[in-house]
Amino acid sequence: MSDRTKSFRVGLIGCGRISDIYLKTLARFSQVKVVACASLDPAESRAKAEQHGIGRSCTPDEIFADPSIDCVLNLTIPAAHAEISRNALNAGKHVYSEKPFVMNRSDGRALLQLAKDKGLLIGNAPDTFFGGRWQTVRRLIDDGAIGAPTGVFAHVGTHGTERHNPNPDFYYQSGGGPLLDLGPYYLTAMVFCLGPVERVAGMARRTFDRRMIENGPRHGEWMDVEVDTHSLSLLQFTSGVIGSMTMSFDVWDSETPRFEIYGEDGTIGIPDPDPVHGANLFDGDVWLKTKDTSRWSHQPRPAGREHWQVAENLHGLNRDSRGVGLLDLALAVREGRQPRASGALAYHVFDVMDAIERAPRFGAYQTVESSCEVPAPLSVDFPGSGPQIEQELAHAR
Repeated sequence: MSDRTKSFRVGLIGCGRISDIYLKTLARFSQVKVVACASLDPAESRAKAEQHGIGRSCTPDEIFADPSIDCVLNLTIPAAHAEISRNALNAGKHVYSEKPFVMNRSDGRALLQLAKDKGLLIGNAPDTFFGGRWQTVRRLIDDGAIGAPTGVFAHVGTHGTERHNPNPDFYYQSGGGPLLDLGPYYLTAMVFCLGPVERVAGMARRTFDRRMIENGPRHGEWMDVEVDTHSLSLLQFTSGVIGSMTMSFDVWDSETPRFEIYGEDGTIGIPDPDPVHGANLFDGDVWLKTKDTSRWSHQPRPAGREHWQVAENLHGLNRDSRGVGLLDLALAVREGRQPRASGALAYHVFDVMDAIERAPRFGAYQTVESSCEVPAPLSVDFPGSGPQIEQELAHAR
């Protein structure tokens, strides 16, 4: 993209339900323009194009072949992520993909090397750490509000997806399960706040061999369960921080805190009553308690405290703003830097999860071979944050 003033042209591949959130988010920003959409079902592609005012529906191969398209937005099923991303890179296009990054480490390493060889960028979900919630947490840590971090705890206890998803089969097949489905949100937030992970231990079990779909037209239909549905892990970070994480589809209910970070001088808590989404949100409460305070305080502080202005501005991002990671990738291309939600970050998170899955089989700590740069916090002039959001919305209209 030689003209730095023109929109970053994107071709969408994969027109399922998640694409609506991306397309609504990206429509807010002038820097990115989705110009074509494709899927294996031409009728689905046409309907998606009409729904969102996209000028063209076509096949995936036509998107790869179009020289005017700068980037592929890969929202296909997880089993197809690596193939679609590889084809995009070979076609000379940047790529931004939904999570998980890949299904095995060899594909992940190959994609990162291919992008490097071709001088292209890879971005990957989740980008929830762009939201005000996690930017506030990062600011608190960077400013020493809790002293040096010492530990972290994350917990999701829910009873699966069959009560609210009419087609939940994938979650219980190879490549699914609570660790791969929910783990990326929590682990990405951990790396953003605490740095990369160097070794893990874990235990897991499959409580039910079959599950019944409890809603929609398939109500009463039984599914086989192929994956572990209750995962416990221990984490050791390069920084020396230690932590634990529970990801489960086998818990009927829980009052356990969702996410906490401990430091020498205090604790940051992120209570979230929603057991399904957990860290899968851009906004939400952040609580702080230090050795010098007698009660929890809500963060960020009331307006007027200049020290907290960055975190407050970043609450301009909507509750579900999936797609801002692609916007950041477009800006990264223009600015000659790596995107914050980078392929290297996504691969490291996958590498951690892969090690957690290996640990129960070997009964020993597993070394995480990869590492990554810690993403920089957002600045106040990032599109969609604080004063910028009104300008972008006005331009989009």
